[in-house]
Amino acid sequence: MSPHIQPKIFHLGPTEAMEHGLRLLLVASHGRRQRRRSSTLHPGVGVEVSRAVAYISLSKIQVSSVRSSVRDLLKGSEEKKRNFNETVELQIGLKNYDPQRDKRFSGTVKLPNVPRPRMSLCILADAADVDRAKLIQLDFMTVEDLKKLNKNKKLVKKLAKKYDAFLSSDALIKQIPRLLGPGLSKAGKFPSPVSHAEDLEKKVTDVKSTIKFQLKKVLCLGVAVGHVEMTEDQLTANIMLAVNFLISLLKKNWQNVKSLHIKSTMGKPQRLF
Repeated sequence: MSPHIQPKIFHLGPTEAMEHGLRLLLVASHGRRQRRRSSTLHPGVGVEVSRAVAYISLSKIQVSSVRSSVRDLLKGSEEKKRNFNETVELQIGLKNYDPQRDKRFSGTVKLPNVPRPRMSLCILADAADVDRAKLIQLDFMTVEDLKKLNKNKKLVKKLAKKYDAFLSSDALIKQIPRLLGPGLSKAGKFPSPVSHAEDLEKKVTDVKSTIKFQLKKVLCLGVAVGHVEMTEDQLTANIMLAVNFLISLLKKNWQNVKSLHIKSTMGKPQRLF
């Protein structure tokens, strides 16, 4: 953005901002801008939009064109119905990026609709959270269960593969490295903390709704943004928010995007950009 262009403050809800092609960059409560290259956006949850600075950027994709691609994707899935709920993935090709030299970005965003309802979770729980987990039929492991793994790398790796994500009771979070070693961190699945004051079922939904963009050694990324049993509106909203958030992470914004596609598990890719 040109240094001569002053940012404007918009009092918009996240969905309205998405529809107008705006990118929300959160500002810390003390007034300083957070680092853009590694940020988290939680639309409508714990965020005061009055503290978000929206920079106008001419979006390269319009809601109407995304909706049309979503319609074609859902139509193709309906015509050739599978015996399972197909995941819809946003596939990104980047350009003008050198993963070896340029700083690799990482960011998470909470989507308005759960993209992977069948995502498997486990809570590493204290006594109180074991009881709460049983009530909502959430898998759990106690400290005693973790001690039985004896920091065995193969067993910890097997545990990491068994679940898509982990939660942990606040009281246990600092003990995880001592009990399990670095295995969960290496797998990118270090537990999210949950306090006794939080609604555990809501926390599970939040984790299932959150996606992560992380540049590694290649210029291709893929993230789940929905499934074929979603409505056209739900899928479009998820895709628009995911794309706008991704662009905010990139060094040169749209100049770093080579291609954008959406694809169901067994369907044909639909080009967005």
